Amino acid sequence: MVSRKEFIKKTAAATLAGGLGLELLKAQNENLIIKNPNSTNALPLIISTWRNLPANEAGMKVLMEKEGKALDAVEACAKVPEADPEETTVGYGGAPDRDGHVTLDACIMDHHGNAGSVSFLEHIMHPTSVARRVMEKTPHVMLCGEGALQFALSEGFQKMNLLTEKSKKAWEEWKINSKYEPVINIERHDTIGMLAIDQSVNIAGACSTSGMAYKMHGRVGDSPVLGAGMYVDNEVGGACATGLGEFVLKTLGSYLIVELMRQGKTPQQACEEAIGRIAKRYDYKTFQVGYLAINMKGEHGAYSVQKGFSYTLFQDGQNNIHEADYYNKT
Repeated sequence: MVSRKEFIKKTAAATLAGGLGLELLKAQNENLIIKNPNSTNALPLIISTWRNLPANEAGMKVLMEKEGKALDAVEACAKVPEADPEETTVGYGGAPDRDGHVTLDACIMDHHGNAGSVSFLEHIMHPTSVARRVMEKTPHVMLCGEGALQFALSEGFQKMNLLTEKSKKAWEEWKINSKYEPVINIERHDTIGMLAIDQSVNIAGACSTSGMAYKMHGRVGDSPVLGAGMYVDNEVGGACATGLGEFVLKTLGSYLIVELMRQGKTPQQACEEAIGRIAKRYDYKTFQVGYLAINMKGEHGAYSVQKGFSYTLFQDGQNNIHEADYYNKT
């Protein structure tokens, strides 16, 4: 009898043979938004929060390679926004804390359940790659602050100033009043979370952020915390989060979503229940949280507290931006 995983592998291989090739990597229209995505479940796939067409292309390029691995794909995907100086919520160019320091958080997890993360990391452009080194080269899961920086430098990462002139100017203008207010869907971007399933039907995930703009020095959000910002399980699927991390931390949303899928819920149903739990406990009208989820069949779900959460899905030869459904319809 053919096992379920062997069946999925054969289905994925047949789909690839039917025409998935490097032509999948052609650039898509940056303004394309599809409100009702097709219910395809083709593999491989990569999905990421917000509008990340180039990042998904980088990830899919890895997935399309012979024996391309999901872990390599999510790292490649994360590197794109991390290196983009115009991306003010991730990596180089990220908004600083209230003292002018750009501090980064990230995590990564593979299909074996191995994981690594870094928090409160300064001066390194690619925190997701450092998190992977933590996973692969240390007996630990998380390194933070100066210790994370020392480890990154020992691994050959280059120290640099992450505060761009654009972000510095915005920070100096903010200091005039020094008022902190979370901004819902700021620039239609936020924490970047990504999930991928490769041709071998193995899953991986990653999450990367520069955190809240003008946060208290030392603040760490959900992004480097396994089970909060991101979580994957090769028997079930995976989930990742974006938005105001305090509420993701308080409810461990990504782990919750994976466990709900383990109990039989679809990715969409699981995302909706996780958001529902936040809305039930807290005054949800002033902040945004969004979740993405995929299961091992290649089905996906997306849901948020407020309108405006978008995500990018590269699957079945299409790399498109989609609008997620949302809870607050008032």
